[in-house]
Amino acid sequence: MFTGEYQHSIDEKGRFCMPAKFRGALGDWLMITKGLDGCLFVYTRSEWMALEEKLRQLPFTNSNARAFARFILGGAIEYEIDRQGRILLSAHLREYAEINKDIVIVGVGTRIEIWSKEKWEVYNKKAEESYEELAEKMVELDLGF
Repeated sequence: MFTGEYQHSIDEKGRFCMPAKFRGALGDWLMITKGLDGCLFVYTRSEWMALEEKLRQLPFTNSNARAFARFILGGAIEYEIDRQGRILLSAHLREYAEINKDIVIVGVGTRIEIWSKEKWEVYNKKAEESYEELAEKMVELDLGF
């Protein structure tokens, strides 16, 4: 399970260092794709395979299912972590997430999210205003709050 928040920077070649805490669980192979809320989603091989299977089960006759599959699968790139723990992030994923220099890497359970620092700060500021309301709604899911 991935947890925690880490601040890093992208170098001039588009590389960043994956936190050591995450590298062991990721192994040498990972998939990065466009995520929701303007961030990038990072998956281990097993989590990616499970997601692909779920997407395969969606009815291709449903336009929303096709659009979502295109978004997730079309934006995905397979990556390897180099010996220094770095990943060379593609230009199109950096552009999608508006990543220029500073990033925030966030563990959210079965996946990792990569945010531009600016977007993360805006998202957090807005989310802080509604955390209590959100927690009240989560009672319905019986999470033990």
